Amino acid sequence: MIPRQFRFILALAIGAGLLSACREEQQAAPPVPPSVLVQPAAPADATGLSIYAGEVRARHEADLGFRVGGKIVARLADVGAQVQAGQALARLDATDLQLNVAAVRAQASAAESDLALARADVERYTALAAQKFVSQAVLDAKTTAAKAAAARLDQARAQLSVSGNQAGYSTLTSDRAGVVTAVLAEAGQVVAAGQPVMRVARPEEKEILLYVPEGRLAELRAARALMVNFPAQPGLKLRAALRELAPAADPATRTYAARIRLLESDPVLQLGMTAQVALASAPAGTGIKVPLAAVIERGQGPEVWVVVQGKAQRRPVKVDAFLEDGAILASGVAAGESVVAVGAHKLVAGQAVRPLPLQNLGK
Repeated sequence: MIPRQFRFILALAIGAGLLSACREEQQAAPPVPPSVLVQPAAPADATGLSIYAGEVRARHEADLGFRVGGKIVARLADVGAQVQAGQALARLDATDLQLNVAAVRAQASAAESDLALARADVERYTALAAQKFVSQAVLDAKTTAAKAAAARLDQARAQLSVSGNQAGYSTLTSDRAGVVTAVLAEAGQVVAAGQPVMRVARPEEKEILLYVPEGRLAELRAARALMVNFPAQPGLKLRAALRELAPAADPATRTYAARIRLLESDPVLQLGMTAQVALASAPAGTGIKVPLAAVIERGQGPEVWVVVQGKAQRRPVKVDAFLEDGAILASGVAAGESVVAVGAHKLVAGQAVRPLPLQNLGK
């Protein structure tokens, strides 16, 4: 019979042997390479397309404001209202303007009286001078006074005309037939001269307004064709062309405003509709298309990573264009190569990886 202390020692030895065997087995197991999502590089489509979101706008639109400042007492048109040339859109409180007209009219009346008196003096002193009762100098003074009175009357009449015009400016009218697209001030608001109150557009000629990031300006300028479609009108596609590109970026968004002229029109188009502008930018039959996320930058220029015989390889590339659904490469990758679509920035050259097709993700 084995003494109790020997049985305890034997159990410890057996346990230590088992742990050592397990450790050796774990150390001997080869490491599992990380999985990466790959997608075969493919020849670019016959035409590469870039899609930009924009808005239908009128080519001719203007912000209208009062030519004098004051308090708005009435707004006479709403957004969407069709207006005619000369139609009243809003009115200011014209009390002060009308009082000014009355004051200037009184000044003009006084100037007329002064001129009549001065002319009468000239006639009287002319007769006296002919009889040698007054000197020529006195007559000259009266003549000069009459000329000054006539000038003051002209000045008063001009001021009366200006005051009358300003009183008329208390009513804001449309200078063209169109549609009100925005109301920028309300009744009760005090506005300065020239401050926009309403926006009126001429809807017969429409265009697309969109904003382009600075990295896409060359692509927009070089686009061979523009096609516009409208989510609210499925199936409607219109040809278009670049009309105007802002020379400076918006300071807040750092994007450039571009106006796209529609070469065709359709009566179903409404101002403010969302538009999608497609740019045909890639030459037919050139380049290799890869996922956008496959192109990375780590200080040595653009690059992609491919999997060759289970190992990751870095490939410097030249990018022709960035599209909405991928990038077009001019060199660096051949059609059919397995391109790492996600997570390439974590790889090192020669690293063993296990490629998984991107389309199988989630299955």
